[in-house]
Amino acid sequence: MSLEALKEGSGTCRRATAFLAHLMISFSVSRRLLVLATPLSALLLAGCGPTGRPQQAPLSAPTTPVESENLTAPLNESRTRIALILPLTQAGKPSTVGQALRNAAELAVAEAGTNNVDLIIKDDLSTLDGARQAAQAALAEGAELIVGPLYAPNVKEVGRMARAAGKPMIGFSTDSSTAARNTYLLSFLVENYVDRVVDHALARGKKNFAALAPENDYGNVAINQFVDLANKRGLRVEIERYTPGNAGPAIQKLAAKAGQIDALFIPEQAENMAAVAGLLAANGLDGKKVQILGTGLWNDSRVLNLPALQGAWFAAPDNAGFNAFAGRYRARFGSEPARIATLAYDAVALAAALARTQGDARYSESVLTSPTGFNGIDGLFRFTIDGLNERGLNVLEVRSGAANPVSPAPKTFASGT
Repeated sequence: MSLEALKEGSGTCRRATAFLAHLMISFSVSRRLLVLATPLSALLLAGCGPTGRPQQAPLSAPTTPVESENLTAPLNESRTRIALILPLTQAGKPSTVGQALRNAAELAVAEAGTNNVDLIIKDDLSTLDGARQAAQAALAEGAELIVGPLYAPNVKEVGRMARAAGKPMIGFSTDSSTAARNTYLLSFLVENYVDRVVDHALARGKKNFAALAPENDYGNVAINQFVDLANKRGLRVEIERYTPGNAGPAIQKLAAKAGQIDALFIPEQAENMAAVAGLLAANGLDGKKVQILGTGLWNDSRVLNLPALQGAWFAAPDNAGFNAFAGRYRARFGSEPARIATLAYDAVALAAALARTQGDARYSESVLTSPTGFNGIDGLFRFTIDGLNERGLNVLEVRSGAANPVSPAPKTFASGT
């Protein structure tokens, strides 16, 4: 439909066009690209008939957190039911992260301007038993898709239950072992960070790689991916591990081989990088001597201001999408969103868009694993058959307290990949 036709339509459709400057949710089915401009202005536009008149009234939503409720009530058999399972409480107290995820989901529905979905919200109480009970209730209430949970054990259990019921799930855990066929992860996976920054370093002529990683879960996943990628690229790498909080001996070993290293990958948390960076500088391994590489966890002022890390590269989503989202979130809720709140927004936005456009196949494997993917708040992403995701990420350079793009995120996935 043309913008001119929309302008000739009702006030609802005219307002829809105002969103076209914002973020896009796009998807392809059978290689045919459908573009939905958001913050779900796509759904506003999709809600307009061929004459530009709205087919359904915009949805309004309550904001008070509860243990279990429907965002639209009463349930309507003609609408698609999407379950949202979140840690709204923890140890009997409200969870700030859970509420931020819920708010983001509500924002996605409100900005969609459509009432084609019923969003059924469940509190998993931040426990495995709570997640199990929430999933049982959601499935009993007819959920076609489950969005959430957040924590890895809950994602694994709810995913198992959803698969047994023949329903797909989009979870938020960063633990890639929780993914499975029809149990998709929308989270920011360290594997994507590793692939993007190492391939960028290779493209910039780096040949001799080393890694310095803590002996913890995050370090283990990052190093496994680093080694796998090195094998695929035919690289020989040096790897040193250290007990968290005691990187000195490992850094000294790498420093003794400094002449053989031109890129050093460090998958460490932002809060620990000041100590690590100080040891790097003391041993002659700062950013002036070797190209330092990190992950998206470094998009943090505690890292960006460290002298020893000036010039370091790391992969991360484009900040522009989150900044725009955060402004709308603040305007609606009067608070700052958690960084991962965009996961709930994108998952619900995608679910609503597919419900509007894809008919009975809306949450089928072929639709959810579209090879051309989707474009959300944090940029391009797609789900793989095994439930993992691939993201289009920027490569950013640490420079004077800022993260400056040195390689922009791709706008499309390469064909055949």
